[in-house]
Amino acid sequence: MSSRVTYVNGRYVPSREAVVSVEDRGNQFADAVYEACQIKDGAIIDLRRHLDRLDRSLAELRIAAPMSRAAMTHVLREVARRNRVQNGYVYWQISRGAAPRDHAFPVGVNPTFTATAKSLDVAAAALRYEKGVPVITLPDNRWERVDIKTVGLLPNALAKQAAREAGAFEAVFVDGEGFVTEGSSANVWLVDGEGRLVTRPADRGILRGITRSVLMEVAAAEGVPVVERRFTVAEMKAAREVFLTSAGAILCPVVSVDGETVANGAPGSVAAQLRRRFHELAERTPI
Repeated sequence: MSSRVTYVNGRYVPSREAVVSVEDRGNQFADAVYEACQIKDGAIIDLRRHLDRLDRSLAELRIAAPMSRAAMTHVLREVARRNRVQNGYVYWQISRGAAPRDHAFPVGVNPTFTATAKSLDVAAAALRYEKGVPVITLPDNRWERVDIKTVGLLPNALAKQAAREAGAFEAVFVDGEGFVTEGSSANVWLVDGEGRLVTRPADRGILRGITRSVLMEVAAAEGVPVVERRFTVAEMKAAREVFLTSAGAILCPVVSVDGETVANGAPGSVAAQLRRRFHELAERTPI
């Protein structure tokens, strides 16, 4: 169900009345970027870092910011308040704007800025943490600039649908050399035989996840070593632990890969340790 109130270009409107132009470039060209933050216990998690990444995405695509960071923070807090979200997420999207259809950038148009907030099923999320989730692997068929958080997510959507149809929670992309990149909506980690966290370097092969960055700080605080290197599907299947990180799920244990059980088929202790500490180090912006 959609949120009850949506912000669209300066107005808070009932979601059923929220509209943008049919010539909006986000709609016609995926010429838009987005961010999403977890809301936990009435606070937006790691908003500053998400706004930092948004600034980078906008700069990479040469899209103008629609307003100051202070104003944007006010909008995001307000849309969360108006939707009475205590645990869920806030999502916002900025396109280059609306203009007659032409591939080249239009001149003199204003960006389109929309934002929504939605509550999530806390019990369902807790069950995933307790039981762990299965994943499948698929060839990575996305464009090379996945480091930019654009709305061009059709390969991700197709991968997520393939996971659903296979009875899995997530699809994990594998590059042409056989190395894991990331999930359709999450970064991927493993715990190796020496107890080290291993994740792919945040180059142009993956998105530099905000939760990923915070988790590295949590690992340092807990004395858990982190190694940034590429790894294979075979290494995932042989790992002591595998887990996913994202703003929505934070840290979700993986218990099987392509139908093969990881370790003993239950969430591991390292994932549980890091998840317990995560919100102690994450930044909170009260709604």
